[in-house]
Amino acid sequence: MGYRVLDPDDIAPSDDRPCELRGLTEPAGLDRMAINRFRAEPGEMLPLAYHYHDDQEEAFYVLSGTLHVETPEETYEVPEDGLFVVDPGSPQRAFNPADAETSVEVLAIGAPPTEGDVHAYDP
Repeated sequence: MGYRVLDPDDIAPSDDRPCELRGLTEPAGLDRMAINRFRAEPGEMLPLAYHYHDDQEEAFYVLSGTLHVETPEETYEVPEDGLFVVDPGSPQRAFNPADAETSVEVLAIGAPPTEGDVHAYDP
């Protein structure tokens, strides 16, 4: 059996994102899913680009604030304690709009954790 307890605040944020990203996958020793915690201030985007995945399913659980997710059909507003799920092949761009009053904190889970599975989407 294996167990681990982590404090995400002890994990250094990534410096290559438009918002705060704390990658939890590797510190947790996970190999069948990817988990990230995001904190986006008003005007910040979570991913590096509007994108889609070939194989990975994604789930965004909103810890605080309101997450906005742009898709080709519409822009969704996901409130605190809400869950937004993205199927493989479905383009999306998660963000906190510039006119938001607060930051948004999100736990993002993706499975399987694949390399090279992300593709830019140009609407």
